[in-house]
Amino acid sequence: MDLKKVALNSVHVALGAKMVPFAGYNMPIRYSSDLDEHHTVRKAVGIFDVSHMGEFLVNGPAALDLIQRVTSNDAAKLTPGKVQYSCFPNNQGGIVDDLLVYCLAPAAYMLVVNASNIQKDWDWLNQHNTGGAELINISEETSLFAVQGPNAMAALQPLTSLELAGMPYYTFAVGEFAGVPNVTVSATGYTGSGGFEIYLPNQQAQLVWDKIMAAGEPYGIKPIGLGARDTLRLEMGFCLYGNDINDTTSPLEAGLGWITKFTKAFTNSENLKKQKELGVARKLVGFEMAEAGIPRAHYEILNAAGENIGEVTSGTQSPSLGKGVGLGYVQTAYAQPGIEIFIKVRNKSLKANIVKLPFYKSA
Repeated sequence: MDLKKVALNSVHVALGAKMVPFAGYNMPIRYSSDLDEHHTVRKAVGIFDVSHMGEFLVNGPAALDLIQRVTSNDAAKLTPGKVQYSCFPNNQGGIVDDLLVYCLAPAAYMLVVNASNIQKDWDWLNQHNTGGAELINISEETSLFAVQGPNAMAALQPLTSLELAGMPYYTFAVGEFAGVPNVTVSATGYTGSGGFEIYLPNQQAQLVWDKIMAAGEPYGIKPIGLGARDTLRLEMGFCLYGNDINDTTSPLEAGLGWITKFTKAFTNSENLKKQKELGVARKLVGFEMAEAGIPRAHYEILNAAGENIGEVTSGTQSPSLGKGVGLGYVQTAYAQPGIEIFIKVRNKSLKANIVKLPFYKSA
């Protein structure tokens, strides 16, 4: 199958990025080194091209009803300019995808979904669109840049009259940005170091990228690949679809009870409500290695007796903490912070401790 390309594919190649297949796209995994790019975002500012993500518009009188029925969070609480993290539950107790819901105006929303699930999510939405909401898939014509790090606001403010400092987390505004009208700028991101995400038409992607790079130069801006994006999100304990959540993981098992609101009916809500009342048999936890070793997805998690109690879903050597960290599902009895567990790394059982997330806490 031919790989899709983001609008700035040639720019990333020219910058010397190592390009890899990811979610059906040819994507930059790194430009220099994962370590350097990770620290750039934590200490200065970096720009990610995440234009592979999917965007759907949901409009009309039936829009909110559809979103309420297919998502776990309560979208009725959204007002124009607000963003909400949510998920699409499936009928089997798992998750179709996790997503962001943007309230653009009364009866007008944008859903931002994972690149690997664009077609699956589009089909799911259409299948449930019994009320006749207007659905428009703008994924192919939309570019998305994530400008993240403590210097992001200073770098971007000269490019727009939008008041970035007055934009709380999980809100957005639409206005002129880098000379381009009707650009959506949101105070969101998946790094834990603050910053903004910028949605714009592909035709203006090159112009806006160049202007961001120029404006960010005094602040140490660098392009950042998917490698550092993964270590940054993992240090925050943020779930990655396909690793930590999937079609078989319940939002309650995954620690997403806070986005699962039983004040309304949604896909499989009755069964999930029962699960909440009865308690889950396993939970997604964060753990830090107490011995030298890097945990990886699918490594076994053991108790002191050497019995299997779970499995690692994501793991890495944390660049910020200088130790191995990971996420994984364990039997609920072992899910409390402070409990000692063991990670099976190449036939050795290495000590680790369950910790409260996030791993990384900014100063």
